[in-house]
Amino acid sequence: MRHFRLWNVHNVAVVLSVTLYMCHIAGCISIHSAQRNLSRSVQEDAVFSVDVSSTGVPTIEWTFMSGAGSRSIGTWQPGGNINITADYSSRVRAYENGSMILMDLRLQDTGFYLLTVTEPAGSSKDVGFVLRVNEVLYEDLQYLSITGLALGVVAALLMLVTWLLHKACMKVKAWRLRKQMPENDETELQRLESQPGHQS
Repeated sequence: MRHFRLWNVHNVAVVLSVTLYMCHIAGCISIHSAQRNLSRSVQEDAVFSVDVSSTGVPTIEWTFMSGAGSRSIGTWQPGGNINITADYSSRVRAYENGSMILMDLRLQDTGFYLLTVTEPAGSSKDVGFVLRVNEVLYEDLQYLSITGLALGVVAALLMLVTWLLHKACMKVKAWRLRKQMPENDETELQRLESQPGHQS
């Protein structure tokens, strides 16, 4: 009976040890991110902000996934070399904490972005981000410009009408003033007679 109890205690100890070890491995890598769903417009920049922490020096890898397949964006280690693939070399800025900025967005950049953090011991952790790139609607800009032009024309017409009404009012006032003035039908013009002067 005692042997059976000791065997159970031994098994429990082994299970607990394995569990604690697994929890320790899982807890070695920590990835914090405030926002994982991004929506941006074409030609804007997308900031994939994360904060990676681990007991060792991790390897950080970003991968892009879409319906057309997946491709690597870049791999680097904090304090080490940053290896960005040729497709993204001019548009990606990498940071030691694992963050990444994707610049000059295109419609094809819409998709799923996977961050994989791997420790030297082999343990790893993944975090996914969703990016939606919206097209700039130039039709809306044209509509706004046409509306602004139409409003400008209307304002000019109103100013012209106001000016014409002002001129008409001035003429009416002048006409009324002339009508109120007394008119003399007979006007006598007298000539000044020159008086003979003394001749020397």
